Formats: sequence, C-alpha cells, structure tokens
Amino acid sequence: MHLTPNPRVFLYACALALVAGCATPRDIVYLQDAADAATITHIPAQPIRLKPMDQISIIVNTREPEITAMFNLPYYTRRIGEQQSLTSGGGNIAASTSATNISGYTVDSDGCIDFPVLGRLNIQGKTRAEVCDYIKQRIESSGQAKDPVVTVEFMNLGFSVLGEVNRPGRYRIDRDQFTIFDAISLAGDLTINGERTTATLVRHGADGDEIHKLDFTSAQSLYNSPAYYIQQDDTIYIVPNDRRRRDSTVNGNNVRSSSFWLSLASLATSIAVLIFR
Repeated sequence: MHLTPNPRVFLYACALALVAGCATPRDIVYLQDAADAATITHIPAQPIRLKPMDQISIIVNTREPEITAMFNLPYYTRRIGEQQSLTSGGGNIAASTSATNISGYTVDSDGCIDFPVLGRLNIQGKTRAEVCDYIKQRIESSGQAKDPVVTVEFMNLGFSVLGEVNRPGRYRIDRDQFTIFDAISLAGDLTINGERTTATLVRHGADGDEIHKLDFTSAQSLYNSPAYYIQQDDTIYIVPNDRRRRDSTVNGNNVRSSSFWLSLASLATSIAVLIFR
C-alpha cells in the first residue's frame, strides 16, 4: 500500500522540533525555598571595618565654636571646589556641613590618619561607631571639650557589579549592613540571561582574594553566606546562563542554539512546500 505524505503532519513535526530546540529551562525566581511568612535566620550583621586607602569624613561639634573649629578640617564645595571655613556664618557648624560639602581623611598604609590637635590616630579595623567613640574619648581625655559630638561618614567606599545585570558599574556604599540585595538593586537587577544559582563575589583581603559563590534561588544559602553583607571593594559577577553563552558563540549556529533549529525548520518548510504543492 502506498501512503501519501501528509503535509500538515510534517509541518507539525517541524514546529514541535523548533519549540523543543528553543526551550531552555531556567531558574529565575529568587528565594525559592522560603515559605510564606517564614522567618529565616542569617549570619550576624557585619559592619564595615576601615582599611588602608579608605576615605572617611569626620565632623566634630562642641558647645564652643572656637574649639569646634580646632578639630575640623576646612571643607570643600563639590560644585565649585572653593575652600571655605567650618566657622563661616558666625560659627554655624550645622549649616556648613551640608551634603554638597566634604571634609575627608584617607587611611594611610599603616592604618592611620592625621587628625587636628590629637595627631596621628590608628583607625584601621575600626567601624564607624568605634571611630566616633575613639575620637570622642581622646578629645575628652585631652581636656579640650566635654561631650563632643563626632560624626563619621564613608566617602569613597564602593563595590563593582559585572556581568548579566541591567546597569553594570561601580556603586557607592553609604551605610553599614549593606546587603547583596541592595547591591543588585542598584545595578538594576539581574537580566533574564543571568545565572541565579552560581553568582560570584570576589572579596579583597589582606592575605589574598576570597571567592564566594551565591545562589539567589536559595534563601538558606544566601542569608548564611559570608558575602550576604557587602564590604568595600567587593566585586560581584553575574554569570551568563547556558542560553546566553550559546548565543555568544562565533556564529551561534550549533545544534543546541535556537538559530540552528529555526534554520532547520525553515529549510524543512521550504522542502515541504516544494514536495506537496
């Protein structure tokens, strides 16, 4: 018995092959193991500790404008670069420390800064709160002032995000307890081609670089990772998934690529039209 080929069956088969070739399973949902209203424990908060080449702003306020001026460097206006005095405007210190002005110290290779009146201070390894307490104690013990208010802010501390995110680049750390979620939010979140299960964080340490693997799909793994809290100079790399890597080959036309199956289906359709018309 001679069977006449059915062109519809042939075309359906080509369509199924195309769909199968284009389908790539991907885990794109964050924290998949977290139940609704669940409480997930995580590692204790890790405040940022200062290290050489970090820059910080230190502002001291006291009841006496003259004493206050002794402990503060002149500051600079970011917009025009004009040097001004902290005691300008009749000693109004609060008005002189707006967001457009900076008064900074750079931690040297020995972990020290040169501070007015108090001299050389070793602040390496200290948190912002510890630096505040340390300087306040030194001022009080010197007899210069009672109950000074010391404010310390980060200036040049930042981290970098590379790979499959919407806005790769370097971003500023403006507070303690800055998490990996804060970091990827600033970078515009992962793209659809970003691998959620094997992100990489490189942390620069005194004895070498530490490599941490991050799994955004696992709450337990992520919240208990040493890399959950971002440190200064961290580098986060979001690995491209399999589909992205295939598409980035020289011609993208291998047996697992969507372009290969699209070309195959197109050829099969053309042949079917020639046979059955």
